[in-house]
Amino acid sequence: MSMHTRQERAPDWERMAASGAFQELLRAKRRFIVPATVFFLVYYFALPVLTGYWPELMARKILGEFSAAYVFALSQFPMAWILAGLYLRAAGRFDRAAGAVVAAEEARENNAE
Repeated sequence: MSMHTRQERAPDWERMAASGAFQELLRAKRRFIVPATVFFLVYYFALPVLTGYWPELMARKILGEFSAAYVFALSQFPMAWILAGLYLRAAGRFDRAAGAVVAAEEARENNAE
């Protein structure tokens, strides 16, 4: 037998999704995710584009015997890690904002009872 005296109800997801706080959360996520994705794709595809259209530039030696193409290719590893770190930090903010939206809905439901 359950120890709960009142019946648990699922949150009103539609009302929560329509709330201003949730809409702001979606805008904040979009402001981070879209530019980060565009940056990543441009950076990632820049190497084959630069190598294909400007081979003389990418063949230029930069660090000893390392060409610009090689240095650029290796730079993609730290770039991906930095971008992942920035996303982790932003995701923490998104999670806190989502938690606040859910808490506000639960408080509203508790006040309505």
